[in-house]
Amino acid sequence: MGIEEYGGGQGPAPDVLVVTTNDVPGYRVEQVIGEVFGLTVRSRHLGSQIGAGLKSMIGGELKGLTKTLVETRNQAMERLVEQARARGANGVLMFRFDVTDAQDMGTEVCAYGTAVVMVKE
Repeated sequence: MGIEEYGGGQGPAPDVLVVTTNDVPGYRVEQVIGEVFGLTVRSRHLGSQIGAGLKSMIGGELKGLTKTLVETRNQAMERLVEQARARGANGVLMFRFDVTDAQDMGTEVCAYGTAVVMVKE
């Protein structure tokens, strides 16, 4: 797998800017819309579970699970952006991920933040 398969985030010039900070230099928050989130739950693939079990005995990165988690986080972020856009936001501040086990059946990933309308200063 190439490095491009291990990353995520936004491309250049997104219509909804997502940042982990409280503010964005050069912009002022004109309106706070409120919390938005994107949620997805992924089941574990039997093949990757077996491979992970074997790999855990000898050590090393679980590349199949890493790729799945990256895809899952990207999907959660896309859903967050869709929700922010639908509510009229052009930015999401204080962006975070929360990842938990979903009753040993899979992984729940929630992307969340505060949707805002920002204007360039």
